[in-house]
Amino acid sequence: MCGGAPQDLIATIQEVDIPGPIGMLEARVHMPHGTPRAIAVIAHPLPTMGGTMENKVVTTLANIFTELGFVALRFNFRGVGASGGSFDYGNGETEDALAVTRYALNRHGNLPLILSGFSFGAYVQARVVQKISAQQLVLIAPAVTRYTMPHVPRNTLLVHGELDEIVPLGDALKWARSQLLPVVVLPEAAHFFHGQLGQLKEVVRHYFIGQPL
Repeated sequence: MCGGAPQDLIATIQEVDIPGPIGMLEARVHMPHGTPRAIAVIAHPLPTMGGTMENKVVTTLANIFTELGFVALRFNFRGVGASGGSFDYGNGETEDALAVTRYALNRHGNLPLILSGFSFGAYVQARVVQKISAQQLVLIAPAVTRYTMPHVPRNTLLVHGELDEIVPLGDALKWARSQLLPVVVLPEAAHFFHGQLGQLKEVVRHYFIGQPL
């Protein structure tokens, strides 16, 4: 499908509440038209700094995954929006993401699983992939300087901004270098990819076009 197609022509968005470890988790499910090819679960940035599932990077990822024919789920961590509970420094949030992922797999069947996250959400998904098998991990500007990031699979797609003011590119490269992990660097992009979301979308789209699922 064309990357520039209006979202309402390629997907429907459902509001759902997913049972979490300590309460319901508010979520949105983007359903592609036609038979889904995969499931993508997307985690948002740091709740204590205003991160929610409505973050522009998160919604951009949801849109491109849906355009690719994937069911895309974005959700609010505990204590955000209508989700129950309170911030738990990544521990409870990892359990939240696991609950959402298991819900998606139970609901949509045995499809390839993509885990994706932005900033703090990337840290969470790097932990989730240690506990559940995924076909692909997509990390956008992972918070490598703020949390102890585990090593991730060698096929992980890692995208970082050249001018990231919150997680400097040099720190991301240092973390990736220890794993011989390639990094896609977006020139002139800062942490929130203002003015660069189209470029981010194309990087992800082209990556998955070349990947068998």
